[in-house]
Amino acid sequence: MKNISTIIKVLTAIVLLQSCQQSGKYGTPVKQVNLPRVEMMPDMPQPYKIIDWKQKARDYDSYVFDFSPSLPAGCMIWIDNSQRNLPQPTFGIYTAIHDSRQGMNHNNGEFHESLNSLSAILGAGLMGIDKTNQNGYNYVKMVQNYFNSKTGWNIMMNNTCPEVAQLGGGYGRDWWYDVLPNVLYYNVCDVFPNVDNSEKIQRSIAEQFCKADSVLNGNYDYSYFDYGKMKGMVSQIPLQQDAAGGHGYVLYAAYKKFRNPKYLTHAKSAIKALDSQKESRFYEILLPIGAYTAARLNAEEGTNYNVGKMLNWVFDGCKNPKGRYGWGVIVGKWGEYDVSGLQGSITDGGGYAFLMNSMKMAMPLVPLVKYEPEYARAIGKWMLNNVNAARLFFPNEISDKNQWLPGYKKYTNSIIAYEGLRYEDGYNKPELKGVHPVAMGDGPNWTPTNPKESMFSLYSTSPVGIMGAIVDTTDVKMILRLNCNVTDFYANHPYPVYLYYNPYKTDKK
Repeated sequence: MKNISTIIKVLTAIVLLQSCQQSGKYGTPVKQVNLPRVEMMPDMPQPYKIIDWKQKARDYDSYVFDFSPSLPAGCMIWIDNSQRNLPQPTFGIYTAIHDSRQGMNHNNGEFHESLNSLSAILGAGLMGIDKTNQNGYNYVKMVQNYFNSKTGWNIMMNNTCPEVAQLGGGYGRDWWYDVLPNVLYYNVCDVFPNVDNSEKIQRSIAEQFCKADSVLNGNYDYSYFDYGKMKGMVSQIPLQQDAAGGHGYVLYAAYKKFRNPKYLTHAKSAIKALDSQKESRFYEILLPIGAYTAARLNAEEGTNYNVGKMLNWVFDGCKNPKGRYGWGVIVGKWGEYDVSGLQGSITDGGGYAFLMNSMKMAMPLVPLVKYEPEYARAIGKWMLNNVNAARLFFPNEISDKNQWLPGYKKYTNSIIAYEGLRYEDGYNKPELKGVHPVAMGDGPNWTPTNPKESMFSLYSTSPVGIMGAIVDTTDVKMILRLNCNVTDFYANHPYPVYLYYNPYKTDKK
């Protein structure tokens, strides 16, 4: 990673390298606003180590998109020639290593997830890897098969067809599963523009989200939305009002791309619905994305949404049992490890953090500080903790006594991470009794035929390029250089913007 020399002022996150010159040349410094839960995190997390996220991202892409790898775990990718939705082949990537429901020889090779494939393409693209022409494949074009035209929903979905939907991964019954693929697809299209048929799909998604927002009319109190029938649905799944954040984000991105004022109107309508909520209904990623969209709309369109409230909803988590109760950002030390900053359940078994969520949350929140710089210090401190703790999901980055499969480090050369990090073991393994934390995964719980190595999750590791693109170290330990432009999609970037946070009580150079 790069060594960057700059002056960092005391306990201040610096945007635009403001502190390198006398403050008078730049006007009045922005007063920083604390987020109470971030203040509970350590200034200097221990034990401290920042892995080379860029190399991790490159290694991940090189391995996962190799049809004949040499690693013991074997091949993770296959071609699906079912030609659902479009007359072209697509590809599948295992959700977890050797998931028994997946691969060419199971379920007609059709069970694979867009949230996995899109994350892998996006992460690679952010790292400068051309996924439109890699070893003869245009993966960006191939991923379009997830655009569900046959069902009449006409949006990107997590599977290519309902025939495999009930096997897992949510399909038309869990709102965030239906909205997030469209967020990721829009981001992929910004990184890889001008791919054949992409703009047609993007316009369709925007039109469907406009219609949905019109029907919802400010009331997002549903478990999911049927985009074919244009009807909100309530099921056993908790209500997911933060889907409004995903709608608002996609529609604002569509407005920035196509300049259709209708998209801006409904982007504001969706974010207004999010802002009008009385409490946190945070789950997974759509609320942080909504907070970022609110910040951009405030800065670029003159709105006045309460971004601070939304950020506190994210970090403090959902406290209503009608929502995803207990979902938020973890604070604390488990055993000898600081795990603050990771996202997941605050309450499940003492805490259950997930790598995918922790990495993806950086995607909207790091660029947010460009638009609401008063939260620069808070986001900088959170990221220091998050980036440090996120390494613990990789088997070679956590002690053997704190993981379920310590003998499997060389299975993928620690390229594929465990899905989760629990405060305590969830499988009652005798050797792990009383051990905190435990790196593990839910794969063996999904189906009785799943092997133990399904604890290693490609679904969770695929966004690793997001961390690789954002995070650099400097020559001062614990002062990171965070790129605020790289995940600021559909925005103008006339100059570089970096976020630095100084955790020391003295100035550092």
